[in-house]
Amino acid sequence: MKKRRIVVTAALPYANGDIHLGHLLEYLQTDYWVRFQKMCGHECVYICADDTHGTPIMIRARKEGRTPEELIASMWERHFKDFSDFQVAFDNFYSTNSPENRELCHTIYGRLKQNGALFTRSVEQLYCPNCKMFLPDRFVKGTCPKCGATEQYGDSCEHCGSTYGFDELKDAHCATCGCKDLELRAAEHILFDLAKYRDYLQTWLHDHTPADVAKKLLEWFGEDKELLPWDISRDAPYFGFEIPGYKDKFFYVWLDAPVGYMASLKNWCDRHGQAFEDWWQNPDAELYHFIGKDIVRFHCLFWPAMLHASDFKGPTHVNVHGFLTVNGEKMSKSRGTFLNARVYLSHLNATFLRYYYACKINNTTDDIDLNLEDFVQRVNADLVGKITNLASRGAQMLGKRLDGRLGEPDDEGAALIREALSRADVIAAHYENRRFSQVPVEVCKLADAANAYFDAHAPWKTIKTDPEGTRKVLTTILNLFRILAIYLRPILPVYADAAARLFGEEPWDWAALGNPAVNRPIGTYEYLAERIDPKQVEAMVAEQKAIFEAAAPASKPAPAAAPAPDASPDAAEVPPLKPVMPFATFEASDLRVARVESCTIVPESKKLVRFELDAGPLGHRTIFSGIRSAYPDPSVLNGRLILFVANLEPRPFKKLGVSEGMVLTAGVSDTELRVLSPSEDVPPGSPAC
Repeated sequence: MKKRRIVVTAALPYANGDIHLGHLLEYLQTDYWVRFQKMCGHECVYICADDTHGTPIMIRARKEGRTPEELIASMWERHFKDFSDFQVAFDNFYSTNSPENRELCHTIYGRLKQNGALFTRSVEQLYCPNCKMFLPDRFVKGTCPKCGATEQYGDSCEHCGSTYGFDELKDAHCATCGCKDLELRAAEHILFDLAKYRDYLQTWLHDHTPADVAKKLLEWFGEDKELLPWDISRDAPYFGFEIPGYKDKFFYVWLDAPVGYMASLKNWCDRHGQAFEDWWQNPDAELYHFIGKDIVRFHCLFWPAMLHASDFKGPTHVNVHGFLTVNGEKMSKSRGTFLNARVYLSHLNATFLRYYYACKINNTTDDIDLNLEDFVQRVNADLVGKITNLASRGAQMLGKRLDGRLGEPDDEGAALIREALSRADVIAAHYENRRFSQVPVEVCKLADAANAYFDAHAPWKTIKTDPEGTRKVLTTILNLFRILAIYLRPILPVYADAAARLFGEEPWDWAALGNPAVNRPIGTYEYLAERIDPKQVEAMVAEQKAIFEAAAPASKPAPAAAPAPDASPDAAEVPPLKPVMPFATFEASDLRVARVESCTIVPESKKLVRFELDAGPLGHRTIFSGIRSAYPDPSVLNGRLILFVANLEPRPFKKLGVSEGMVLTAGVSDTELRVLSPSEDVPPGSPAC
């Protein structure tokens, strides 16, 4: 097999909000594809970065009383943590606010000027005299001129779907400050002449994008239709890169964001002693973008035209996917289905979502539905009940009853193993062509056959009468599981690497399929996956809904008048609450915020977990907490902000150490306790109230 050199990018997450499960639909499928290429021995680099520039970043930073640089640095940390905990293995996760990106933007801009791709003209925009800034369409709101819906954006109506110019919007006002006295001001803008590259783009779209995407975009190329120029400049105040030769004029974020792919690759190359040109400009290297269908026009019109006009190589292919729905509907904050990555991780294992998304994703632009009931069923029935069950039953029986040593399969087992191995090329083709949903289908068919063989031979019975025959059966079962785990490794890397340790092997590549595990010992079986309790999903949705409700502005009802004494006939039936402690005692509690650096099981105890906390200026804290029943895998709390009592007297735990505080939890039983978190992102060490 010829070794390929491949650059892969996923769309850059905007540094103005947290990662949610809709975002992860893209980053996980890209990760599956990259991991498969690496397992096959190809040179493959997975590139991404935070998209950090633009008006929204500037305005949010201003509201929060910090610089844009401080805001994007904190968001980078949060994004990187979320991606890492979902096992997304970027080779470089960088930032568009980087020296490499500035340099490349200047290079591209200079070449565009030199090649006659740019022109200037006066553009009229709405200006807010209160905010002292020109307003992008998303920062103008008013009444839709088509349907009359209020509070619609300056370019389109979310209610009826109409598009229009800002000058058509009724009752226009600044979305930031509410100012209605907006001014129409003219300013010189720099535009990219997209129409000059009409012929190039018509050919490029056919060869480098999915057929349905090309068909849709080619509707713009009718004889009576004009490719409009693309405005690549914005006026101050603006957070971004200043355009060479101008003062107070900046590159539009959609120019420097895709250049961020190149900048992140260049940063990776510089750190690994590689030449950028050998990757991006190499005619034998491949470049793949994974994007959502909402940003197709930027990646399949402006971006390839801009690269072509500045003498850079364009993408080999742009892979486009659909949106995520939850329970068949658009994600909803009020219903708790607009699920943040961190909220999911506080309740469920990342492996489960990686598996479920793989069951749903194909190489189309169709939307994907995360049906939470189906999610529980498919993980429990297939990943746990069919696949993991093979390893659990086989390895534990072999370890306990047959000295943990594999033999060789019997004839029937050998035939099953050959059949499983015969699907390797089919499964590899599914990965290569991004038909990820077919991989679990193939794996589950093989798992069904393996489980049928296991049940037919009933090793739990034969272990007493024919131990060596039983060894053959268990050897077959464990080799079948090993094959399935190798097939699943691009989807379930942490799961598969734990399975490899069971066999005493290094993380598998695709060639490991040809090396059966026979006549050698296995290790001690370790946890791979356990069933999801539907209550975990219910708690996750409830937490997300509560976070939204706490953050949403609420109109407070007027307080009801106090009833007259004994006005209610039921009043005497409700005894007054007795204080659990004197209020002064409670008032003396110093409740603080901390970030969990790690949360681990205490092996010497059945109840305790150990928190290692970053409490900001209060320093590092170690706290023991009896919440193991509620958090059997306490690592789900890693990285999370929590609340704790900071002024308790340190309490020694015999042979374990000293507990330096108390973590706050709430719940109705030991198994349903939940660690409490602040309602917003605040620095560790901050007062909790």
